[in-house]
Amino acid sequence: MNPHALRSLLFVPATRPDRIAKALASPADAVIVDLEDAVADGDKAEARDTLAAFLADNPQTSLVVRVNAPGSPHHALDLALCARHAAVTHLLVPKAESGPALEQAAACGKPLCLQVETAQGLLALPSLTGVAGVERLSFGALDLITELGLRPETPGARQMLDQGRYQLVVHSRAAGLAAPLESPHPAIDDTDAVARTAAHAEEMGFAGMLCIHPRQLTAVNRAFSPSEADVAWARQVIDGADREAGAFSVAGQMVDAPVVSRARGILAKHEAGVRGGQHLS
Repeated sequence: MNPHALRSLLFVPATRPDRIAKALASPADAVIVDLEDAVADGDKAEARDTLAAFLADNPQTSLVVRVNAPGSPHHALDLALCARHAAVTHLLVPKAESGPALEQAAACGKPLCLQVETAQGLLALPSLTGVAGVERLSFGALDLITELGLRPETPGARQMLDQGRYQLVVHSRAAGLAAPLESPHPAIDDTDAVARTAAHAEEMGFAGMLCIHPRQLTAVNRAFSPSEADVAWARQVIDGADREAGAFSVAGQMVDAPVVSRARGILAKHEAGVRGGQHLS
């Protein structure tokens, strides 16, 4: 995955291949076909068969697949399916809690995105980020709220969740991973709430957000895209850097190497957003 390109990743149940095609045509930067939470335990085998048929009929597509968690009886079967299809470019692994438990997923040779959604997962971050093939982390706020016994949408809960977000950002940077992805927001029709959550995550250093419905995509893409003012500022900085040696000023503020680096990052995000489409390598 291009680290500058993934703003929105849209979940689709593996049991609904018609929705996979629609999701691929949506403004989502990537589509995640879900074999875990969106599929009842008794329907797992049918879901794999349905996904396998879709992949066989659409070998040129690019999809992320969320497999069942390590320790699940479905985990190895999900991995075997994904390993057979080049169209599955990345794996999303839920309930990541132990580096050794991820060895089987890493052996597939597909880049991994790990969902950190438990207290044990937060404590295991140094181990998780050291697993070969891990490309980025994502936050599982809804599961963490339940496990920690928090009351949703309260100041205390928000403070606790931000502590988790902080850890994901810092550990990702320290390990050289792409910036993490924000947890899905449960609201489908309240796009203002989705936009606020996405904007908050972006301010904390997240690169994008998992989405559960197409109505969330516009707000999420906007939140994780640089504003026109930011792009104009970044272009001024880069133009100045091309002309000047050493530090200089833009709009009355000093510009040195870290500021130039930030400007280049803003322009990279902007260009990736303009290109749109499926940003999977």
